[in-house]
Amino acid sequence: MTTIGFVGLGIMGLPMAKNLVQAGFDVHGYNRSPGRISQLVAAGGQGATSVGEATREASMVITMLPDSPDVESVVLGEHGVMAHSHPGQLLIDMSTVRPATSRTIAGEGAKVGVRVLDAPVSGGEAGAVEGVLSIMVGGDATAFAEAKPVLEALGTTIVHVGAHGAGQTVKAANQLVVAGNIQLLGEAITLAEAQGVDPELAVKVLGGGLAGSTVLDRKAAGMLNRDFTPGFRLSLHHKDMGIVTATARDAGAVIPLGAAVAQLIAALVARGDGDLDHSALVKLTEELSGRAG
Repeated sequence: MTTIGFVGLGIMGLPMAKNLVQAGFDVHGYNRSPGRISQLVAAGGQGATSVGEATREASMVITMLPDSPDVESVVLGEHGVMAHSHPGQLLIDMSTVRPATSRTIAGEGAKVGVRVLDAPVSGGEAGAVEGVLSIMVGGDATAFAEAKPVLEALGTTIVHVGAHGAGQTVKAANQLVVAGNIQLLGEAITLAEAQGVDPELAVKVLGGGLAGSTVLDRKAAGMLNRDFTPGFRLSLHHKDMGIVTATARDAGAVIPLGAAVAQLIAALVARGDGDLDHSALVKLTEELSGRAG
């Protein structure tokens, strides 16, 4: 039985860790909030009291953390993953971070014989729970082949997209498309309502045509019901759009529509809506249209 150390049992990480347990892996999970560890234990996993305990005996380590500084701290810190690693261990960072961070982690891993993959995911909380995530992987092809049976317990679309950092670059592109789709869906709903059209009927028709998308399938109901219970928080998408715009700038790629949506997300976060689901973009569209209330 493959032993997996799993660090970061948040909205995405906990259901992912549970799916690994259900797939028959020996999962040792650690999270700063003990309650999340208890939920993993109740699902058949093992609890750990530290990063070291979770990862020391593991053949594979998965990290699922909020941002680049968190990954750098947990992986490279004094009491982090690398400090408790062993040669041949495979580290799979499934967080969404800067491509440069992934390359740094891979370089540090090479110094101590730890192989590293960057494997960010798309699909939100629902995709994590259902085990149908899309996983974009950067790193060595041999390490990817070894990791694939584990990743198959978490997702249904699993693609090795290139060298270290490539997974994060594709994830940035993914977040760009998702943000744009959510914003335009919110605009479409606002337009329908402004013209006196039943927005539920409008969304039903849109979903059956070229405008249909996974974003529409999963986010339209929350927008229509003004239910912004977070599946993916605006604050995290704000972080991701920072990665998107910085990556585009570094590459010399122009993303005018993406930059505009990034500003709208930033405005919502700045005024205190960061804990809402990213579908709350529709709120700002309504307010700018004079239709809030």
